[in-house]
Amino acid sequence: MKERLKRAYYQAATEDFIARDPNAVLGELVTSHGFAVDVQQRNAWQHQIQTLKVVLTGFPNSHVFFEFSIPRMGKRVDVVLLISGVVFVVEYKVGLDNYAGGAQEQAVDYAVDLKNFHEASHFKKLVPVVVATNAAPTAVEDQWYDDGVATVQLANDSTFADVLSHYVSRHGEQSFSAGEWAAATYKPTPTICEAAQALYAGHNVSDISRSDANAINLSQTSDAIARIIDYAKSNQRKSICFITGVPGSGKTLAGLNIANHRLRTNEDEYAVFLSGNGPLVHVLREALARDEIARAKQNSEGRPPNKKTALTKASTFIQNIHHFRDENLRTDKPPIERVVIFDEAQRAWNAHQTSRFMKEKRGLVDFDSSEPEFLLSVMNRHVGWCTVVCLVGGGQEINTGEAGLSEWFDALRARHEDWDIYVSEELNGSEHFGRAGLQEHAQELNLKYETYLHLGVSIRSFRSEKLSSFVHALLEGEALKAKGLIQSLENYPIGVTRDLGFARNWLRSKARGSERYGFLAHSNGQRLKAVGLDIRVKIDPVNWFLNDRTDVRSSYYLEDIATEFDVQGLELDWAGVCWDATLRRANKNWSFNQFKGARWMYVNDQVRQQYLLNAYRVLLTRARQGMVIYVPKGDVLDPTRLPEYYDPIFNYLRSCGLELLE
Repeated sequence: MKERLKRAYYQAATEDFIARDPNAVLGELVTSHGFAVDVQQRNAWQHQIQTLKVVLTGFPNSHVFFEFSIPRMGKRVDVVLLISGVVFVVEYKVGLDNYAGGAQEQAVDYAVDLKNFHEASHFKKLVPVVVATNAAPTAVEDQWYDDGVATVQLANDSTFADVLSHYVSRHGEQSFSAGEWAAATYKPTPTICEAAQALYAGHNVSDISRSDANAINLSQTSDAIARIIDYAKSNQRKSICFITGVPGSGKTLAGLNIANHRLRTNEDEYAVFLSGNGPLVHVLREALARDEIARAKQNSEGRPPNKKTALTKASTFIQNIHHFRDENLRTDKPPIERVVIFDEAQRAWNAHQTSRFMKEKRGLVDFDSSEPEFLLSVMNRHVGWCTVVCLVGGGQEINTGEAGLSEWFDALRARHEDWDIYVSEELNGSEHFGRAGLQEHAQELNLKYETYLHLGVSIRSFRSEKLSSFVHALLEGEALKAKGLIQSLENYPIGVTRDLGFARNWLRSKARGSERYGFLAHSNGQRLKAVGLDIRVKIDPVNWFLNDRTDVRSSYYLEDIATEFDVQGLELDWAGVCWDATLRRANKNWSFNQFKGARWMYVNDQVRQQYLLNAYRVLLTRARQGMVIYVPKGDVLDPTRLPEYYDPIFNYLRSCGLELLE
């Protein structure tokens, strides 16, 4: 059977590699590459082949891989060496006379990625190495992280063999099968940006998603949607599907995969991913554009597209839902798209919010539809078939006028009762419909149940799938339950501190390679300004989420703070959640507060109270690998920051089992 994804361009036992004609090795690399190979890449491969033939003569019974695939990142490691049970992850910089910071970061990224997601590497020792061929020699620093990944080592052509010898002599173990290691299961959990880039570049969702036996796989969800779309198309039916899932379970990834897979312009089957989340749309479009340009440069595919062209292309794949709505206000014709994916469908606006917006911002005084009503009426213009896919996150409504799922079902019952409606049993939960339940809202509708329309396991927090359960218990005031759940988070560092400087240092010390960290806070956390964190200074999400650690506008600088509106649908590797007195403890319950003018005011409205709880739910579920929660100490001289506001928050978090970080 032909291998679906070739793990490396070239791999061989070192004895066979050394004996092989260098031109034959080069020929395999060129053939496997699949694109035109420029002179620089050809010269780099020739140099690596030549020097490694010499270096590896001292290491019999080892194995070499050239251009080893890292699917989650859509990239390849220059060289991987398996020597005496140690995995060396090598980033080559041929002709360079310095150890560029970017190369070190990349080598660490590759090693950590293998450690986390490549099943056969979980318990192996991994050593990232940068070989800058013309750089000055450096001393070996034999230091390790707790998970068995070494700190990055620096070598040139002359010292590379010494680095290998050092680690083999001190940390070598029994050799293992190179073939079995390379063929082991790869279970990645990409960030949403990495996933979008991989799908856009042609990868299948099964290449970049986990396949754990205890989780309903994203591939199964995608297959279920494909069956529904094909049925609608074959039988000329209009259908709507609701995909539910816990925070971080991959709903957005599932939606992006559907949009990408169904983008079949030659079959009159246009598809688009729509989101009302402005930061998410801007960040994903920018990420896709940057990646397309970078891949074009790397693969020598002719002249790379300019930024404007790349962004325009990305915009046909991912659109702002409000732009889609406005475009279809200008015409009564059906849209070009027959498959439409609505992200965070429960956040669509109700009739009051939509009509007010239309009157104030668009000058339409007689608009009286909710957002779900109008969007369904637009898709209903199609003669024949269409499919709407709604991605639904429970407890994610965070803003005034967000209607929840009942608005979609009310619109279906009022005007589109002939549509086929697909849901999972999970949609019966009270978090989606309150006490009324799904059945009351779905009376006389053509309701069909599909198991695979629910994603029940978080893949954002790959270190712990139970984070969302812990956060839910914490926010529900169930301290004992939260304390029990936190015991299952041993691979997900989480703690609380009263020292902002410590929180900064903790985040910086935890992140390796390009792992992203940043500060988060509630959008009304205005008294954090007193400790130097001003939420009123708005971030540019593109710069904050995508720019590297050399850019002061990036999250890495820990100066600009992101709110729940900036980060919903996106994620960090490590998060610092800064907890202001908006949500505080009083008499063993939550006290809901808003800072207005110069003082705190209690929030009486139950809907706004729920928005506040949901905002903290968003903030507490953004981190993939771990988080620190910072609670200020307050100030007895400042009536807006009294210690009595903050101490009960800190004490409650400690009662939930959070470790005190000092």
